[in-house]
Amino acid sequence: MSFGTLGLMKKGNDSRVTEFVLLGLSSSWELQLFIFLIFLLLYVAIVLGNLLIVVTVRADAHLLQSPMYYFLGHLSFIDLCLSCVTVPKMLGDFLQQNKTIGFLGCVAQIYFLHFLGASEMFLLTVMAYDRYVAICNPLHYLTIMNRQLCLQLVFACWCGGFIHSITQVILVIQLPFCGPNELDNFYCDVPQVIKLACMDTYVVEVLMVSNSGLLSLVCFLVLIFSYAIILITLRTRFRQGRSKALSTCASHLTVVSLIFVPCVFIYLRPFCSFSVDKVFSVFYTVITPMLNPLIYTLRNADMKIAMKKLRKAHGILLPC
Repeated sequence: MSFGTLGLMKKGNDSRVTEFVLLGLSSSWELQLFIFLIFLLLYVAIVLGNLLIVVTVRADAHLLQSPMYYFLGHLSFIDLCLSCVTVPKMLGDFLQQNKTIGFLGCVAQIYFLHFLGASEMFLLTVMAYDRYVAICNPLHYLTIMNRQLCLQLVFACWCGGFIHSITQVILVIQLPFCGPNELDNFYCDVPQVIKLACMDTYVVEVLMVSNSGLLSLVCFLVLIFSYAIILITLRTRFRQGRSKALSTCASHLTVVSLIFVPCVFIYLRPFCSFSVDKVFSVFYTVITPMLNPLIYTLRNADMKIAMKKLRKAHGILLPC
């Protein structure tokens, strides 16, 4: 008897599915153990890398007062939390045959995944605006990007993430689920879950595209347009400091591409699924949170200096 059948037998008298079966990344037990070791190392790198950035920014008064690093600290905090939504469950599932998640647990995963993911998208948009002001209006940068505005922008990002996420949850929680209950992924997400509903989901999928797909696409296009203006400004108006500004913009654009391309691919095409969806899901939930600290620290002299100060002051073993 398959685990999917067992999950369906656990339905109540109202024939509602009480749990979902996650098919995961592989059905081979030996391959799962190998993947477990790989993802365990990646998860440790995610936690240590992002935690290092958060601690470094908080410990250095110069970085904390800089709007760019203030936003960077929040970005690393979001990446740290985002990885905790899916990766621990995935690691646990690698070590057992029965990969199930309760209905409420599935809804909770969807909520936090979209809450943190949307907040990160909005924050990256804010970071692009911060770089635009710093490069295109440097004399008034600190006046415009004052601490009060920074706090308001971060608060707005969290509020936007909450509104987006609660909308996704409302779309899912009202659907009837009576079987099948197998999700072809390693975590719960809206595109896979709504396909299991016992009703025509055309309208729901259109709403999902409007809420998630268009949000990702619009933010991505705004970011690309913003950095295009920044690069044009650098080319035509400034020579001194151009190298440092280009390096910063390159870091931001790399992060933006790693986050937005998978999201646009997953959420902007309803009614169909591809085998590479899992690859993009891994990029979004595991690879990107791991690469962000590397991208921002290896290419940033200020972060390297702050980390060296932190290591000398507290005797902490940090990467050089």
